[in-house]
Amino acid sequence: MCLTIEDAGAGSGAARSKYIMKVYELRRETWVPAPLATVFEFFSDAANLEKLTPEFLGFHILTPQPIAMHPGAEIEYTLKIRGIRVKWKTIIETWDPPNGFSDTQAKGPYKLWHHTHSFRESDGGTMMEDVVRYALPFGPLGRLAHWAQVRRDVEKIFDYRAVRIREFFAKAAAGSKAR
Repeated sequence: MCLTIEDAGAGSGAARSKYIMKVYELRRETWVPAPLATVFEFFSDAANLEKLTPEFLGFHILTPQPIAMHPGAEIEYTLKIRGIRVKWKTIIETWDPPNGFSDTQAKGPYKLWHHTHSFRESDGGTMMEDVVRYALPFGPLGRLAHWAQVRRDVEKIFDYRAVRIREFFAKAAAGSKAR
């Protein structure tokens, strides 16, 4: 997907320029063996994001917790990208318990990052769907970086996330059966 962006530039009377921003999309579905309300409650706690993020990212939430989730809530993090520490700030854009929510990057390494989390009852559990739309800065260099590495990195992060979610809820289910 490509978007045409119009930029007025700095100052008044600046000439408008148009450039094309390549937007990539990642979609993932993960079936979770737990009720919809339980799964949504887990994702309502921003602290759980650290549990779902690969260690190589050195991900840490900076915003004091607990974080009240609602449209407009801001969450600040730090993480490492290829060994370089960066700050990332997301804003909760939509909040629709227990059906889903979306967040967008306000500050961070991407030109665009918009993540929609959807949840629905399915086969005695919950089907989660993640849709991430993202774009990289630096025009053609960003597209080359996406082809060379970024696409695989984003996929690796969401692959890891799916495994951790299944592990967490499998352990929770086993724990509740043992009682």
